[in-house]
Amino acid sequence: MAKSKSKKPAARAASKKAAKKTSPARKAPAKSTARRKLKSKGRISAAAKPARPKQRVAISHHREEDFKADGLRAYAHYRDLGIADATHGLARAHVIRLIGPCNPDEVSKLHYHDVEFQMVYVLKGWVKSYMEGVGETTFQVGSSWTQPPKRLREALDWA
Repeated sequence: MAKSKSKKPAARAASKKAAKKTSPARKAPAKSTARRKLKSKGRISAAAKPARPKQRVAISHHREEDFKADGLRAYAHYRDLGIADATHGLARAHVIRLIGPCNPDEVSKLHYHDVEFQMVYVLKGWVKSYMEGVGETTFQVGSSWTQPPKRLREALDWA
């Protein structure tokens, strides 16, 4: 006995064809905008920031003659790493060599730094510091910390 094929698919196709003929005119499908460049409406976002100048590479090798006693504190020598120039003032970095012995009367003054980012890394010796919200902490060689903007701090001792 031979099997007869179902006529359902043919019937569906015929009904779809009939529906198209009796349906009102349809709009042509919209063209895809996936590859079309959208035109700006001239609005500027309130959060838009001006473009920063292009940064350049800053390379700094250790040289004793680069340590200067012309920084903020008389008890420290500073070596500028050239990052402020390379980033057009976006960031700055120094190697700071504290000159001992520590005199707490001279150095222990509560202060803050008005910068967006500050990070300290101890290369040699140790430093004891107070930071608002943290308290007193002693940092050893290899220790580091960051300070949020305008966080009160105080150098207490070092060696």
